Amino acid sequence: MKKGPLFYAKILLFGEYGIIKDSKGLAIPYNQYQGGLFLGDLNDDKVKDSNDKLRNFFQYLVSAQAAHPDLLQLNLKNFEEDLNNGLFFKSNIPEGYGVGSSGAVVAAIYERYAKNKITVLENLTREKLLKLKEIFALMESFFHGKSSGLDPLNSYLSIPILIQSQQNIEPAGIPSQQTGKGAIFLIDSEQIGETGDMVSIFMDKMKNEGFRQTLKNEFIKYTDACVNDFLQGNVKSLFGNLKHLSATVYHNFKPMIPSHMMDVWKKGMDNDDYYLKLCGSGGGGYILGFTEDFEKTKAQLKDYKLQVVYRF
Repeated sequence: MKKGPLFYAKILLFGEYGIIKDSKGLAIPYNQYQGGLFLGDLNDDKVKDSNDKLRNFFQYLVSAQAAHPDLLQLNLKNFEEDLNNGLFFKSNIPEGYGVGSSGAVVAAIYERYAKNKITVLENLTREKLLKLKEIFALMESFFHGKSSGLDPLNSYLSIPILIQSQQNIEPAGIPSQQTGKGAIFLIDSEQIGETGDMVSIFMDKMKNEGFRQTLKNEFIKYTDACVNDFLQGNVKSLFGNLKHLSATVYHNFKPMIPSHMMDVWKKGMDNDDYYLKLCGSGGGGYILGFTEDFEKTKAQLKDYKLQVVYRF
């Protein structure tokens, strides 16, 4: 079976929703999950199911490329031939979990079929990064209706990316992991979130002046502060800002927090043992947690499935 390179999942540590309105953001690759393009037997149900999904994506790309020929330049003839020969996307990235399953598909398709491909090995200027992000946003819109292009960018480059603003992105050097007591971790909400639905709810809330002010004066303010603290390794200040961020989301983004997770979210803020935030668009999937004492938090959250993402 022929296969292409593997593309990792991603975790947006900070910036969900805020980056739509020019907050800072920080995304890191998460190599526990990955996916890649393979050729398989179309009589196999899994192969056929993935192949059908890729075929729908192919049809979208045909019209997207016709509409944006300067931006999108894929070898669609080869793509179609591969589809007929059993092309499928084999992945263990959970869908609807906020870790970039569609981003990995987009990255894989671009890597295999792009003409004049911008590669990971060349000098990645800001112009090249923005061009890639724009291409990926157009491609990934097929999955979510509106995409920042950040998930595929992270998956494609497999390096941490700092978003300063929508027009200013750069590779980020994040502090190396320590063997300390603290951790960033994922909690499995055990339900799937629909990104498109969540983004629609957010856009609807944005029509409200009060919500817009909260977003700007609280959500974006604390998101930016968390990004700065994390990159500078300022753990004490980070947890102070995380508490504010967690509370802002708890009070203003209720539809994005699965209802059965509200109590555990509040408990962390009340006892200051851990703070939770959205991982991706929310509504289900993973929730991101931060704690200065992971063993203690693990005991408190023993009824939930946890995965460590980063230690400090």
